[in-house]
Parts: sequence; C-alpha cells; structure tokens
Amino acid sequence: MHYYFITGTDTEIGKTFVTCALLHSARAAGLSAVGYKPIAAGAEEIDGIWSNEDARRLQNASSPGFVLDEINPLCLREPVAPHIAAASENVALDVPPLVAGFERLAKRADCVLVEGVGGFRVPLDDRLDTADLALAMRLPVILVVGMRLGCINHALLTAEAITARGLHLAGWIANTLAPRMNRFDENLEALAARLPAPLLGVVPFSAAGPQSAASQVSLPGTV
Repeated sequence: MHYYFITGTDTEIGKTFVTCALLHSARAAGLSAVGYKPIAAGAEEIDGIWSNEDARRLQNASSPGFVLDEINPLCLREPVAPHIAAASENVALDVPPLVAGFERLAKRADCVLVEGVGGFRVPLDDRLDTADLALAMRLPVILVVGMRLGCINHALLTAEAITARGLHLAGWIANTLAPRMNRFDENLEALAARLPAPLLGVVPFSAAGPQSAASQVSLPGTV
C-alpha cells in the first residue's frame, strides 16, 4: 500500500500539481489511487455548492468513485491560513475526524496521497499545526521543492522539521516553477547531496498538465 503525506517548501509551489501527477502515475501502474485534502482554505460557489479548486483537481486525478466530500471534508471559504479562516467561520479544526477520513479512504484504495496546506508547519489552532496532522496519520512524507532562489534553505529546514517530528522523509520532488532558473542543475545537485531522501522526479516547467507529468515522477519503491 502507498500512503503518503505530501508537503511543500512553501505555498504556491505546485504541491497539488505534483500530487495529481503522482496519482496519475499510480493509476498507470495499476493501483487504485485517491488524493485526500483534509483541509482546504479558499472556495468558490459552483451551482450552489462551495468547493475548493485544488480538491476538484485531486478528484479529477483520482480513480473513479470518490466524491468531493470524501476527498475534502473540511472546506473553508476564505483563502487565508486555515486557523484564521476557521476562526472567522467559527469552525474547529479537530484532527481525529480528519484522520478518520483518511482511514476510510485507505480501506478503499491502494494509494492515498494526503495533501497538506501550504508548507509543513501551518497552524491549525493555538496548539496544533499540519505537522501534527501528518504525525496523527503516521504517514511518511514526500516533500515538493519549488525550484527557485532560496529553495535549498527552505528544503533543508523543512527536512529537519520533518525529522524533528519523528516522521520519515520518504522522498522529494523538484518542481520547476519558471521557464528558466539561474543555475538550476547546480541547485538540484546541491539538494540531492544534502536531502536525506531519494529524488523521486523532476517536473519540467513545460509539463502540459499533471497527466503529462506522471511519467516524470514516481512513488517511493515503484521505480
């Protein structure tokens, strides 16, 4: 079974895109696969129903048969830090129901990819953050590194935080964010030499969509 928590070096670095690519890769390998976004902040109303765009993308990349409420049980409307959005909507971000949602999906799929919110340590309330959510699910972590200036520092700090929480960094994926990055290869080499986990793929900027990028990435142990 392939169950992983997907986190990123920051927000807006293509975490959902990479998660969808991994889902397509898993399905191409014959696995039933589903993305799980337990918390989403930022929603729009479509046909009278509020939903999150990233959650809809995960549903489209997942195996058929999973409804949006299963993939994203907690959808907050304002696109801000989840603890701020939850407070404004008077919603409690309780971890146990979110863990239970993952466990229900795990009974139905060979592969469940749990996408976090923003970076690794995004607050959920005054005490808990998204790292606690990954810990409660007891999941190994895949780190999406947004390739841009500063990515080495961000990636190494995130890897240290993952290890400090007692979680296993199972691998990392480099996501190209711009047509050109100065010294891309040298940055990639520096990351590969310093991150204590295998490189699971490099997503090119030219990728037309997650399905086209599926051949560029792989889950741990499937290569």
